[in-house]
Amino acid sequence: MKKLRRTMLFCPASEPKMFFNTPIYNPDCIIFDLEDAVAYSEKDSARDLLCEAIQSIDYKDIEIFVRVNPLYTEFGEIDVKEVVKAGVRNIRLPMCETPEDVKRLSLLLDEVEKENQIELGSVKIQCAIETPKGVLNALAIATASPRVVAISFGAEDFTRTLGVDRTKTAKELTHARAYIVLAASVANVDAIDTVWADISDIEGFKEETRDAKILGFSGKSCIHPSQVKEVHRIFTPTENEIEKSLRIIQAAKEAEEKGLGVITVDGKMVDKPVIQKAERIIDLAKAARVLK
Repeated sequence: MKKLRRTMLFCPASEPKMFFNTPIYNPDCIIFDLEDAVAYSEKDSARDLLCEAIQSIDYKDIEIFVRVNPLYTEFGEIDVKEVVKAGVRNIRLPMCETPEDVKRLSLLLDEVEKENQIELGSVKIQCAIETPKGVLNALAIATASPRVVAISFGAEDFTRTLGVDRTKTAKELTHARAYIVLAASVANVDAIDTVWADISDIEGFKEETRDAKILGFSGKSCIHPSQVKEVHRIFTPTENEIEKSLRIIQAAKEAEEKGLGVITVDGKMVDKPVIQKAERIIDLAKAARVLK
């Protein structure tokens, strides 16, 4: 099973207090942000602060990502070199539009790993898809390198580039979100949904999160700690889902032992895709520690 990535909580790399506070909310992942959340004049100092934090703070089971500045900027390559040297093993590549963007980062990571005697290929990439061009290239991006473990959607830049407003109904995001999920599924990587910017509208956030789960996203990016528990609640299998999945898996096991080709559970026919879905639910429940 892929790693549990229900929540990716953003943390500005220019706020050292948050290096200690963010883990308290127990997100599955923390994304330390060197890009949008950091002013131009603070880019170098924020990177230095982050590297020191990575080397001195134990984040335990929380998976750490760093959103570096785009590689075409003066900060991008040095961001990658320094944070990897400090111990970061997951890079979030912003404004990813083509597979060539991924390959450029992958080649840079090859060099950094060799220079620092790090196992080749151990640093992974999450590609942030934030433009119409990126959406249309999502499958090529997701399969551009074996380093890619996730693709994420950025609705704010997407709507800005498209020239439309972002609405609560999210109709303007329908095609992009659906296509990103399909691309991630084909590539066998995680799909992470966009942030919800209005932190005062928790009901709107929960509705969009439920939609993300229905579409097939693996999780959702969060910009405020209060959002984490809601995403976990929505993306964690319910007791009924777990019980049903266990019944399906048990029935499939018994059918296999008896040589039966067709089985039913709760009056419904069960075939291979249904069994595989049940297995995924159980794996998720175990990863979320709601089932031993």
